Amino acid sequence: MKIMNCPLNGPRNISEFTYGGEFKVMPDPATCSDAEWADYVFNSDNEAGVVRDWWMHNASSYWFLAERHTVTDQIIRTFDAKEVFNQRVEFTAHEEGVA
Repeated sequence: MKIMNCPLNGPRNISEFTYGGEFKVMPDPATCSDAEWADYVFNSDNEAGVVRDWWMHNASSYWFLAERHTVTDQIIRTFDAKEVFNQRVEFTAHEEGVA
């Protein structure tokens, strides 16, 4: 049985978690191009080695980050996303061609 440590709930069976995709730094939505935004949303690096991934503990709906090695599938550490994020990102409506 594979165990993952949830930063909120402690060690749990891996079946209690859902993979949420790789962690990437979000470009500034107000200044990035459509191509940069599409790359951020739809493409992944799929690198061999140590990566950061989003994970969710299903029972508590708690999202967190994990560092793991993609070749060995070893979970190096799990941690709360507040280690990476220190402020909220606000999105504003963008209207083109409005006179």
